[in-house]
Amino acid sequence: MERFSERYHSTCMMVLNEIQGALRGVDEEKLERLTRDIQMAGDVFFVGVGRVMLSLEAICKRLTHLGIKAHCVGDINEPAIKETDLLVVGSGSGESIVPVAIAKKAKEFGAKVVHIGSNPNGSVGNYADYMVRVPVQTRLYLPDEVKSEQIMTSLFEQTLLVLGDVIAQMIAEERQTDFRELWEYHANLE
Repeated sequence: MERFSERYHSTCMMVLNEIQGALRGVDEEKLERLTRDIQMAGDVFFVGVGRVMLSLEAICKRLTHLGIKAHCVGDINEPAIKETDLLVVGSGSGESIVPVAIAKKAKEFGAKVVHIGSNPNGSVGNYADYMVRVPVQTRLYLPDEVKSEQIMTSLFEQTLLVLGDVIAQMIAEERQTDFRELWEYHANLE
C-alpha cells in the first residue's frame, strides 16, 4: 500500500494540475471584459449556492479590500440593485434554481448580468449579458469539459476561487495599488 506521504503529494499535484488546466481553458477576452465591468459597476453583486457561493463570498471580500463596493445576495446589508450595477452568477451547470431566478430579477432592474460557469447552454444564459466559461467537469459530463479525478464539482469551485484572486490581483496591479494600503479595508474587529 502506498504511504500516506506519497498519496498526499500525488493528490496535491493532481489537484494543482487540474486547476491549472481549467484556468488555461478560460476565454481571456471574456475575463478581461468581466474585470472591466467589475471596475465600472456602481456595485457588484454575487450569487450562487453551496460551495460555489463560498468561493463567491471570498471573491466578494477580496474585491471589497480593493475598495470595490461588492455584496453577496441575501446578506442582511445588501443594497438594492440598479441599472449601474453588475450581478455575477456562479453556477457550473447554469441551472441552479435560485441563481437563475436572481439573474432574471436583476435583468428586470436593468443590471448587467454575467454568468461564470461551465455549461454554455444553462438556463441562466437566458438572462446573462455574457458568460465567462470555466470548462470543467460538471454533473452534465459535456464532451469538451476538462475531466477531473476529484469529488463531484470540486474543480469548478476551486478554479472559481483562484480565478477571483487572479482578477483581484490584476485589478490591483492595473491600479498600481500599494498593497500596504489595502489593510485599511480589512476587518479590524477581529
